This record gives sequence, C-alpha cells and structure tokens, in this order.
Amino acid sequence: MGSNGRIRVLETIRQGKIGGGESHVLDLVASLDRSAFEPIVLSFTDGPMITALQQMKVPAYVIDSEKAFDISVWKKVKQFIKAQQIDVVHVHGTRANTNVLWAARSLRLPVVYTIHGWSFHEGLHPMAKRLRIAAEKFITGKTQMNICVSESNRQTGLKAFNRFRSVVVRNGINLHKFDPAVPHADLRQEYGIGKDEVVVCSIARMTLQKNPVGMIRAFAAAVKEVPNMRLLMIGDGELKEEAVSTAVQLGIVSKVIFGGFRQDVPAVLHAADIYCLPSLWEGFPIGVLEAMAMGKAVIATDVDGTREAVAHDESGWLIPSENDEALTVALIKLATDHALRQRLQLRARTVVTEHFSVASMTEKIAAVYRQLYKH
Repeated sequence: MGSNGRIRVLETIRQGKIGGGESHVLDLVASLDRSAFEPIVLSFTDGPMITALQQMKVPAYVIDSEKAFDISVWKKVKQFIKAQQIDVVHVHGTRANTNVLWAARSLRLPVVYTIHGWSFHEGLHPMAKRLRIAAEKFITGKTQMNICVSESNRQTGLKAFNRFRSVVVRNGINLHKFDPAVPHADLRQEYGIGKDEVVVCSIARMTLQKNPVGMIRAFAAAVKEVPNMRLLMIGDGELKEEAVSTAVQLGIVSKVIFGGFRQDVPAVLHAADIYCLPSLWEGFPIGVLEAMAMGKAVIATDVDGTREAVAHDESGWLIPSENDEALTVALIKLATDHALRQRLQLRARTVVTEHFSVASMTEKIAAVYRQLYKH
C-alpha cells in the first residue's frame, strides 16, 4: 500500500495501440476512486494509449515485448513491480498475463486476469487451438481471480477447462465521452459526405476476427440497391490491403472511405447512421456499446458476447456470422426503413445507460481488488 494508504494496482496490457481492451483500461483507471486506489499502467509496446494516460496523469510505462511467454522480460517485469511497490496486479489479455504472472507470483502478489475474449477460437489449426487451451488453462489456474467480460466467455472457459474460477463483469462505457448531445467535430464535412447520404460505419482493427473483407462484399451488394450509402471504415491491420483491393475489384472505391486509425471515436460515430460489426467472434464488444451509447442503429453478428449486448430488433439488428447475404439484407433494411432505424437508435442509448455504464463496471472491479488485498 502506498504511503497515502491507497491500494497500488498495476494494470497491464500487451500494447499501446487503442483497441477494445485498451479502451477498457483507460476507462477503468479514469474512473477508479483515487482516494482508495493508485493505478499504474504497464504496456508491452508504446502507442497512443500511453500518451492518453500521461495526459490523464496516470503513471504509464513500457517494457518492450512482442511475444507471449517472453522469458527475456520476466526479470525486468519483476524488478519493475518491486520498485513500484504494487499491491494487486490486474492483467488484461493472454499475452500480458503470460509475461507478468511469473513475476507477480514470485513476489506473492494477488493477480486478477480479465479475459477480453479467449486466445483459442474457431479458425485456428486444431494443434494451435489445443496449445492455446492448455496455456489458458494453466494461467487461469494460477491467478487469484479471473474476470470474464461475458457469460458466454465464462461458459467457454468452463467447457474447455472443466473447472474454472471466475466472475462476470461486463464492459462499461464512459457515458460522458460517448454522449450524442455533446457537440462533435463534423467528420461528414471532413470526408466530403453529402447530407442525404446514409453513412455505414465500421470501427475495428482489420483482422480476421472483425471480417473487414466480408463487410466490403456485403456493402458492395447493398449499395447497388441503395446508391446513397457510404461506408466509413476506420482502422488498420493486416487485412486492410485485401479490404482495399476488394473494394477496387467490386468497383465501389468511390463509396468507401478508408479512414485509418483515429482516436476521436465519438466524432466518428456522430457522423454515422448505422454502425456495423460483422465479427466472427467477440468477448464483449466495446465498439458495439460505444455506438449504442451514441444512439446509433447497430448491425452485428449473433456471436458469443455480442448477443449479450444487443437484443435483436430491440436495441440493434443481429445477423448470422460469416453470412454476406444476411449482412447485405440488414444494411438495405436499416438504410431504407427510417422508422426502424430510429426505434433501434432510441433503445440502444437507453440500454447502455441502464446496464453498461463504466461506473458500475469499475465498482465491481474495485470490489475484487479490495477482496484480494485483504487476503
């Protein structure tokens, strides 16, 4: 405990680029009660998250590593934890856990592990999947508390490991930051989008999980039926090149804006009419919640954590995963049915306000810290 009587909590995450897990860490440290807790953040790569933390006056450090189970950094991590006089260690994601667990255990510190989606998933080679299940079983067995961001994730863990100690704490959204009533920069003007155009927005890393190429294919079919649509794709990643070349092949380059990585997510969402996330799997999708908080009509795939955030035809529109045709139909439906879109938008904001605020999420996580610190 710090000299001021506060519990010193180390939040660790694998990278400094801002994605779902990193947004979660930023919101968590911003809303922790500073009279009781002193958060310190350790990342294994530099990036915009570190800058954001420095602006928030939260101590943030980087120990460079790009690998899981990177034994070369374990001693450095141990020295760092010791020097920082940490009381509780909270790891976010598999890679951070594998590079912090040995140090924390050798210092006899309690470890909390938040699983922001399992590292084993469909689409992996069976041998790779078995190895990842074995690794997750090992690390979840060595932590004092595992936090799942959805009930679906908890059930997956139970099925894979037989025994699995965990609690469910769903992700929450900062409702002050994601507030449709607050003025935002006019991105429609920045991107040259007309007043009458229906903007479909996808904000995600362009990886296999997020299915950006499927998004392009489905949009190409939809825009033939509804020519006043534009697709705004925000994000970078290994599939970006393929997404761009697919847009070129399908002759819809003028209809798609590839915006690259941006940090002003509320402004991006403010410019959109429909938010779309055609993921193959999700832990609990922060991007979907952010869009709902901004009062947007959401189209998302009916996969694990997402179906706990979105009720079909109530607070959003769910479609089967890996189904371009279903996504095309949903895009046409929401773009042309203004009354439906409005109904989904209104309900979306209410659902997030009532069930997924960052304040209630932080309260539950703080209770875990207190419990472990006493032990």
